[in-house]
Amino acid sequence: MTIELFRADSYLKECAATITATQEGAIILDQSVFYPTGGGQPGDSGTFELEDGTVITIANTVKDRETGTHLHLVEEGTPLPPVGTKLKAIINWERRYQLMRMHTALHIMCSKVDAAVSGGSIGLEKSRLDFDLPEAPDKEALAAAINEEIAANKPVEIAAISDEELEANPDLIRTMSVKPPTGQGSVRTIRVGDVDYQPCGGTHVKSTGEIGPIRIGKVEKKGKLNRRINIHFS
Repeated sequence: MTIELFRADSYLKECAATITATQEGAIILDQSVFYPTGGGQPGDSGTFELEDGTVITIANTVKDRETGTHLHLVEEGTPLPPVGTKLKAIINWERRYQLMRMHTALHIMCSKVDAAVSGGSIGLEKSRLDFDLPEAPDKEALAAAINEEIAANKPVEIAAISDEELEANPDLIRTMSVKPPTGQGSVRTIRVGDVDYQPCGGTHVKSTGEIGPIRIGKVEKKGKLNRRINIHFS
């Protein structure tokens, strides 16, 4: 299994790695800073720099649904290096950092809407959460509440709780459809100051001040009890 360096430090931009396997259109490494698509967050893109100077473009990163293997997807037609090749894996940092800011902003929004989350998606320019909510919230009031927490520059901390602790505190899980993976002994958590605390495997900024001001976009009705709230950077 690929060692997930980004879980402990979202600010790692590159790492040394060795190719442990390949399959059609994909490279598998012993360790990686590339986040694989999951939890509503897109996978990382970037480059692999081989010792002979060859540069391979990584278009996306995903997890194999059956094995959990990290697949670094190359551009179509790219020759795959042999197993054992050593390289430097470098993420597209500007893109990743924008996704980190967005993801953390959604955690704050989640704390300001008193309803379960029924879906979500993180993007570079726009992100959204779907809430099990009968009525739309006041957009201006919600944006003001989120921006107040951003301006307060509160710390964002990575930690973990045991499977047993999570089972004893089911209210920590805000999402209705996606449950955090268990069975490994512990579950990764994200704490946003005194604002939000929940299981999450995504990448985040170190403090809310890094997010920058946001605005609330469309609030869409997606069902009798489903309101989609879109968020943008100001």
